[in-house]
Amino acid sequence: MRVDSHHHFWNYDPSEYGWIGEGMDVLKKDFGPTGLASCAEATKMEGFVSVQARQSVEETKWLCGFAEESPLIKGVVGWVPLVDSEVSSILDAVSSPWLKGIRHAVQGEPDPNFILGKEFNRGIETLAAYGLVYDILIFGKQLSPSIQFVDKHPDLPMVLDHIAKPVIHEVAFDEPWATGFREIAKRENLVCKFSGVVTEVRDKAWSIDLIKPYWEVALESFGPQRLLFGSDWPVCLLKSDYERWVGAVEALVGELSPDEQAHIMGLNAKRVYAL
Repeated sequence: MRVDSHHHFWNYDPSEYGWIGEGMDVLKKDFGPTGLASCAEATKMEGFVSVQARQSVEETKWLCGFAEESPLIKGVVGWVPLVDSEVSSILDAVSSPWLKGIRHAVQGEPDPNFILGKEFNRGIETLAAYGLVYDILIFGKQLSPSIQFVDKHPDLPMVLDHIAKPVIHEVAFDEPWATGFREIAKRENLVCKFSGVVTEVRDKAWSIDLIKPYWEVALESFGPQRLLFGSDWPVCLLKSDYERWVGAVEALVGELSPDEQAHIMGLNAKRVYAL
């Protein structure tokens, strides 16, 4: 099964999606299952994991509703207020066979140590009882506290989104990211999405050669059994159309065995999220 482990839906409203800022006009419209179906048809993608794009319980329910209606959507990574003392009751309220994981936009938190907060980690501890995975959304500069965070929850399956968002620039490789990334990858309960990479390119254009060093570090660190393909559609449209990104990843995995390619391009996502 070919699975895109990371995409989003939204009905665009500037008050709800404040992170869609200046220069992001391509994202300032609605994105729904019809557009996703076109992506699937063009690339022979058989399934998708829908991931939250705003921190809203209502959106979590909305995404699960799409999953009930669309055979393409195999699972949802939603959001709940993990710092809320009543998070268990909230998880009960959003319970769905389609809900596979929870994510919080740690990358946007002003406190560099937010991910180590007592209330937040208390909420994280509730996820295992619901059979849920936790998706880690951070920038490369947040890897150090995130390593400590993963160590607090060695038995909880976790997914590192977007290879922890390195700063990708033709003039220099992000060595601090690589050091932290290699370290966090040593945690066996953690897998990683090769997704959201092109939008971290600081140059006007990108190429396979530019992102290949980051692919090589990801593959070396996590191996083909712990890497998941993801597109980050429609955010990827800021730098690449869907087909081009799929083709780029297919070119990068092309040097691996057919079995290894199959795991990265879908089987790992199926296993990790119990799709």
